[in-house]
Amino acid sequence: MTLRPGKLPAALLSELLGKISHSDPRVILGPGIGRDAAVIDLGGGRLLVAKTDPVTFAADLIGWYAVNVNANDIACMGARPAWLLATALLPPGAPDALPGQIFDQLTAACGALGIDLVGGHTEVTIGIDRPIVVGAMLGEASPDEIVLGESVRAGDRVLLTKGIAIEGTSLLARECASVLAERGVGAETIARAKAMLFEPGISVVADARAICAAARPHAMHDPTEGGLATALEELAQASAATLRVDLAPVPVFEETQAICDALGLDPMGLLASGALLAVVGAEDCDAAIARLAEVQIACQVIATVEAGPARVILGPKESTAPITRFARDELARFFDESRG
Repeated sequence: MTLRPGKLPAALLSELLGKISHSDPRVILGPGIGRDAAVIDLGGGRLLVAKTDPVTFAADLIGWYAVNVNANDIACMGARPAWLLATALLPPGAPDALPGQIFDQLTAACGALGIDLVGGHTEVTIGIDRPIVVGAMLGEASPDEIVLGESVRAGDRVLLTKGIAIEGTSLLARECASVLAERGVGAETIARAKAMLFEPGISVVADARAICAAARPHAMHDPTEGGLATALEELAQASAATLRVDLAPVPVFEETQAICDALGLDPMGLLASGALLAVVGAEDCDAAIARLAEVQIACQVIATVEAGPARVILGPKESTAPITRFARDELARFFDESRG
């Protein structure tokens, strides 16, 4: 079997992560399926939260994507994203203006979230045909702020903010506008989809802060590659619990549905940054939703936690139907098949 574009298969990734051990007792949380960032105890009541994530599918506004997807993972731990290092790899023959454009995107996105760009690296790299930006984001939190995902219990509710799939929709509109037009997607729909990068936006920092202000979430996770379906599987794995999901309340944006219909994609498996999954106690559910409403962020209850093995089940109590699994993100599949 050969590897295809997208995330590593979960079984292979789990095998690799199983080889990692830590001799430093200050490592509170290391790598794992469904874990968004590492947590290190610096002493003095301060925790360092660290994350690295690349942007490989996007070319347009790649610096903006890089800041936000990394900041999201820090925020999912209950921490404040604070410092960014960025590595920009540029293809040979790229225009001279490209490094400056990416730098401007990085600084603008960092400024919007109050993040300091503290270092990185830029080079022209043989063997690539499009720019790649790899972000390394650092944040900080106190022990009473951190969300490790270890306190999930039966009866908890799973919240989903905004809807799906914001990042995938905007990225396809920006990278494949001519293809979408050829397949009957209207110019106004494509324009709205492009604008979704900023409104409702791919950041979930405000979502996470609002939930943490209203309650102590038991876990938070942002759907990225593989879409909502994969994120729910990852959340179940990280929480070591069964999630019983009702997909009926899941909002699918009109632009997302139009683009997916045109390209033969399933929104449930499409790159979904911009939505946040949060597990809260049943007693805190209403308060969390109300706080999100105060900052004009839509939210739906889409699942309940049950005791049992790590799995995702669709439907009512008597159902045992598993959620559809995606071997890779629908966007990766589309790009791969289009170039093949």
